[in-house]
Amino acid sequence: MTENELATIIVDTAFKIHKQVGPGLLESAYQAILAYELKKAGLQIETEVPMPMVYDGIQIELGFRADIIVEDKVIIELKSVEKIAPVHYEQLLTYLRVADKRLGLLINFGEVLIKTGISRVVNGLPEGNVHSTSQRVRRQS
Repeated sequence: MTENELATIIVDTAFKIHKQVGPGLLESAYQAILAYELKKAGLQIETEVPMPMVYDGIQIELGFRADIIVEDKVIIELKSVEKIAPVHYEQLLTYLRVADKRLGLLINFGEVLIKTGISRVVNGLPEGNVHSTSQRVRRQS
């Protein structure tokens, strides 16, 4: 399955969850529900994955923790805040670079309308493999 095929499933699942429970829960609750639903859909997922990184020739065992990684291809960064800040996009782009992944989804369950709370963050995904699942697209070549 491609990154975009996975993204479609993830976005559809986020819509379903938001419709059922709405905004206002803790990020960890949304993470547990999303992980459950993605597993139920037959996807291989990992949660709270410690991601090592190399800095100045040394390996740092915990550069960050990925909220959810789907099929070892897509990083999902979850938020449950009133408004996403520009640094959240940059944070996910850094995660993608460190993990050598091409696509990330920033999902803010704190939004009243979930469609305004889902953004793609792209790290070198080939142009032919990019389509919009949200209103904001960040590309890094």
